Amino acid sequence: MALTLIEAAKLESGDVYKQGVIEQFAQSSEIMRVLPFENISGNALKYNVEGALPGIGFRGVNGSFTESTGVLNPKTESLVIAGGDLDVDKFIVDTQGGAVRSTHEAMKIKALALAWTKTFYKGDSEANPKEFDGLQKRIVGDQLIENHATGAGLSLAKLDEMIDAVENPTHLTMSKAMRRILTVAARTQAVGGNITYTKDEFGRQITMYNDLPIIIVGKDNVNSKILDFNEAGLTTSIYCLSLEPGRFEGIENGGIDVRDLGELESKSSFRTRVEWYNAFAIYDPMSVGRLSKITNAAATA
Repeated sequence: MALTLIEAAKLESGDVYKQGVIEQFAQSSEIMRVLPFENISGNALKYNVEGALPGIGFRGVNGSFTESTGVLNPKTESLVIAGGDLDVDKFIVDTQGGAVRSTHEAMKIKALALAWTKTFYKGDSEANPKEFDGLQKRIVGDQLIENHATGAGLSLAKLDEMIDAVENPTHLTMSKAMRRILTVAARTQAVGGNITYTKDEFGRQITMYNDLPIIIVGKDNVNSKILDFNEAGLTTSIYCLSLEPGRFEGIENGGIDVRDLGELESKSSFRTRVEWYNAFAIYDPMSVGRLSKITNAAATA
């Protein structure tokens, strides 16, 4: 059963420390808050993606049907290993108390969540074989819609077209700059746009466009904007996702693991190791969509 990180944290009632770690991941990345994760066995997941439906026809009395079989394309998603080691000098712990380790661990967890978020969108296994391919590389064909051939301000008509290309859409994801452009458009009579608001599990305000929650993609672990206007032609993209079990899921083996390795023999420091075996699977190609070539300009109807 696929669970979001928030739901998974609720099940860790016997391990308060791990429960807190999982919640910190969810708080640090909005997409990690809403993406369902399925726990798998082994180091990879094999599944079939629907390629083409079988043909259907009509027959006459005493006639026969023409045989036709659908096409399934096998795919494999291999888990990657995300994480890192954190050392805190024994002097700091002795003089400032053990709680200082928790502070540094929280920073490490936040950094991992932000780095993972960048990979979720921009990952490229050819450039770095240790990571998985992100949405920018995976979304192709009819699910990749151009806002404009060479780049232009956001077209709400094109945004709606991209949303319609996704079956049962649940979320939009974009930068803060794009959200501002949308909210300005909603206040502009000649443009419009159905903007409403709700709150997430942590009480934070969530903007919605046409009843789809907008997931904000902020900065990565080195303080660089993930969905900045730095794509071809100084443009950015908006993504539409159907985050549902069996359609689009994160996958993991064993969940997020945080281990206290104690004091090191090689130096006077305490080490904490964070590891997570994970990836994501797009079971249905129509569960994702990307609207590309959006410039930093006012939106149009």
